[in-house]
Amino acid sequence: MKADIHPQLNLVTAHCACGNSFEIHSTQEELRLEICNACHPFFTGKQKLVDTAGRVERFQRRYGIKK
Repeated sequence: MKADIHPQLNLVTAHCACGNSFEIHSTQEELRLEICNACHPFFTGKQKLVDTAGRVERFQRRYGIKK
């Protein structure tokens, strides 16, 4: 193996948008996440619909899906 070609591995604190934070090894200095295991629908069992600028309603209107 070649010496000094690998990036430095740091122990950093990852901060999620939901407020959860945990320590993880990373090559980056700081980690900010949008979703983590505390708020991900697969792990929580709750489905969360994230609507950005009415895209869900526009899709439902376009393809005729009724509520």
